[in-house]
This record gives sequence, C-alpha cells and structure tokens, in this order.
Amino acid sequence: MNIFVAAKAGLLECSVEKKVKNVYQLYEQWQAGMGTTVLNEKQQQQAKIEEVTIPGRPIKPELVHPKNLKKRKLGSLTGKAAAIHAFVHIEFNAINLALDNIYRFRGLPDDFYTDWITIAKEEAWHYSLLVQHLQDMGFQYGDFPAHNGLWEISMQTNDSLLRRMALVPRVLEARGLDVTPTIMEKFRSIGAKEIVDTLAIILRDEITHVAAGSRWFRYACEREKKNPEAIFMQLIKENSLAQIKKPLHIEARKKAGFNHQEMQFLQDICGR
Repeated sequence: MNIFVAAKAGLLECSVEKKVKNVYQLYEQWQAGMGTTVLNEKQQQQAKIEEVTIPGRPIKPELVHPKNLKKRKLGSLTGKAAAIHAFVHIEFNAINLALDNIYRFRGLPDDFYTDWITIAKEEAWHYSLLVQHLQDMGFQYGDFPAHNGLWEISMQTNDSLLRRMALVPRVLEARGLDVTPTIMEKFRSIGAKEIVDTLAIILRDEITHVAAGSRWFRYACEREKKNPEAIFMQLIKENSLAQIKKPLHIEARKKAGFNHQEMQFLQDICGR
C-alpha cells in the first residue's frame, strides 16, 4: 500500500463512514509495516498532487457563511445538538486536513507520516464519539448547516509545509485548546457529563496534535534556515487568517510546543 494513494482516496471519499474506515485501514497497515512512501510509475499518476477545492463530503450539511449560522441556546435539546454538531463538523474537517498533510507533502521523514496518520485516526475516533452523542439525541451529522472556513483557510497554505504547520495546527487548531474548556464548563452546567467527558478526551488528544504541528513547523524552519520564533511572529502579523483571541489556554499551549517567547508574543497581541 502506498500511503499517498491511500490518503488521496480517503480525502476524496464522500461517504463519511467509508472515509473513517479508510483512515483506520491506513493506520493499521502503516503500523504493520505494510505502507510505503515509494511511488512506482502507476502510483505516481494515481497520487499526483492536485488542488482539492472541496474534499469528498456528504451532500449534507449545507455549507453556509459563518455569519448565517443561527445562534441557539445550549439549554434546549436542539441547541445542545447544534453545539455538538459544530464539533462533529470540526472533526470531519480535521480528518481531511490530516489526510491532506499526508497526501500533499512528500519526501519527509517517516515520522512525519506516522504523526499525521495517527492524528487522522484519532480525529476519526473523535468524529465517531461525537456522532454517537448526536444519534443518542435523535440527530445525525448533516441535520444542521455548517461553514467550510477551516478547510478554505487551510488551502491558502498548500504551497508550503512551513506555512501549513505554522498557521493550521499552531493557529487554527490551537484555537480549540483555548475555547474547549469554556465549552466544557457550559455543558457541565446543564448536566451533560457524557459530552464533557468526550470533550476532555478530544482536548487531551488535540494537545498532541498541535504539538505535532509545532514539531514539524520547527523541522521546516530548520530545513529552510529560518528562525522559528521570528517567522512565526511574522506569519501571524502578515496573515489575516491568523487571528489570535483571548482566552489563551496557556498550560495547554505550552504542552503543545509553544515556548515562552511565543506565548509572550501571543499574550501581547491579545492584550493579555
């Protein structure tokens, strides 16, 4: 099995159930030593890097502009389901982003592919945990509209491993580290312990996912002979997509590979 061919197939798969199955199969075969990054002539054509404007996805949810998403109260059944649905959609996008990292960036150490294959598998697991909560309440993924902002913004980093690792795991996904504890507290306040427990698992795993982004960001900086702190700060200032807002989960970000200099910079631009 060639992992670039497999990642592309998973990325373009429209059935979420089949996408999740493909991810688990990719993980199991890579762990068993059955995966390779060496492309033969046929596989080179199959795994040719293409612009994926929209990855494989089901017909629903309807994708709308973020401003057009209704705000619902968490205390109602529909409001609680809508909040969980938003997390489900984030995890669905995260599966595709992990697959895209594998598919898009070639010629890297095997550890890079081990990291992102593992992350794809964990995102698929998170998706499944959250979907079960939805189903327990009588809802399905696709019952509420969603936005495609995370994927669209990430595609602006297609040309550079350094920019992808800096701006997707370390900015967009790190935002989840900041806001998840507050959301957990809101679910706790309405007695939704099972959902809080699931979000605690996701928060724990997302720290390791952002840490992988930090690790490969620094790898890319070393390869391009750039100062990690300086280029990270520069990218934050230059990119409108890199909006950092309070609150910052300082402990989680430190575990995820943000050093003292970076944290001080982030706190300064957020106004502490």
